[in-house]
Amino acid sequence: HLVESGGGWVEAGDSLTLSCAASGQSFTRSATGWFRQAPGKEREFVAAIDWSGLSPHYADSVKGRFAISRDNAKTEMYLHIESLKPEDTAVYYCAEESASCYIAVGVRDYGMDYWGKGTTVTVSS
Repeated sequence: HLVESGGGWVEAGDSLTLSCAASGQSFTRSATGWFRQAPGKEREFVAAIDWSGLSPHYADSVKGRFAISRDNAKTEMYLHIESLKPEDTAVYYCAEESASCYIAVGVRDYGMDYWGKGTTVTVSS
């Protein structure tokens, strides 16, 4: 249903864009988001965006370096990351909140109920 791509091995300071391709039409009516899980750590929220693409929401730790966007015509979502740091090393997951068009701030996992299998980003120093 959700397939991430674009991960890889990069150097600190590089930029990278992750993509998430959705196969279901519910994507165009759903809020969606990105999460990540670093080695030995719990999964954490990174960014989310409402169905229209007009209202992004970011974790404080990534504001200014990460940009989430989506293309409903292509049923794709993106995460552009600039000035990558070693601490950005993680498996990045895309997710969809099928029950709502809007971001469920304050809800566990922002209400996301569909998940991709993840794409790994490794940042070398």
